[in-house]
Amino acid sequence: MKKTLLICALFMGFISLNAQTKEELEALKSQKEDSISALQSEVDALKKQIEKFPGWHYGAFGTIGANLSEFNNWYAQGTPNNSAGNVTITVNPFAKLNREKYFWYNTANINLSWVKFDDKDDPTDDDSYRQATDVFTLTSLYGYKISKTLAASTLGEYRTTLLNNFNDPGYLDLGIGVTWTPISDLVVVIHPLNYNIVFSDESTVFDSSLGAKIVANYSKSIGKLKLKSNLSMFQSYKSSDLSNWTWTNTFAYEVWKGIGLGFEFGLRDNKQEALNFALDNYDPTAIPAQTEPTFDNVDNDLQTYWTFGLSYAF
Repeated sequence: MKKTLLICALFMGFISLNAQTKEELEALKSQKEDSISALQSEVDALKKQIEKFPGWHYGAFGTIGANLSEFNNWYAQGTPNNSAGNVTITVNPFAKLNREKYFWYNTANINLSWVKFDDKDDPTDDDSYRQATDVFTLTSLYGYKISKTLAASTLGEYRTTLLNNFNDPGYLDLGIGVTWTPISDLVVVIHPLNYNIVFSDESTVFDSSLGAKIVANYSKSIGKLKLKSNLSMFQSYKSSDLSNWTWTNTFAYEVWKGIGLGFEFGLRDNKQEALNFALDNYDPTAIPAQTEPTFDNVDNDLQTYWTFGLSYAF
């Protein structure tokens, strides 16, 4: 009986010792995590101080997404034998020069994706990867500083597609005005004198015009989270049908050594592109008869895209 009581006492003591040791380890772990968080905050603060110094600063971050699948004799679905895939790549590089009297900011946004769906029981279907998302924007902004937050500036912005219909259409904005930088993370460009040059083989829809250009770019790093938001607007003085705007937003959360999760979405409004698409799908011989699309009757739906996948930064 004494031996049994002794064994029970030792066992209870061992459990108590384990519990105490676990609590101590958890407390130590919490202290280390707080230290890491504090060190990361100090590193981020040092990065911001470094970026304020004159000179060139380079960087890039983006998202890679991939989804591949194959089914054989999977009778529960409509196409039991198929292979499918989706591959997406986004890149957001930048090169920025900051001097005492002037600055020169260069940025780009590239978003490309391919999809395929191959029905193995249908020999006539398309089994190749097809272009799905195709976005390319290159921006260069030069400013001569008038004050700490205001500069006289000139902007060049080029937008087109790379995989399909390169430069058809393509948009080149050239303008002058002012740039406002109220905080280091925000750049607002207001150019009341801007010419929007449109390149296209379809001369009856796309037209160049003079107008106003507004660009707002916000970039921020909060610990392991990086975010970038860019709004580019052109308001034509000739006709509102020739105006357009694009708003893209990118988020990247680092998990391990520059690799993490990324999400990007974009919104766009362009009536010229909507009319061109409608005319490409217009059939004057159709029965019942179709109404020929014009700027007055075309459905100018909001254009959107989004991408989610692994992110990277360097």
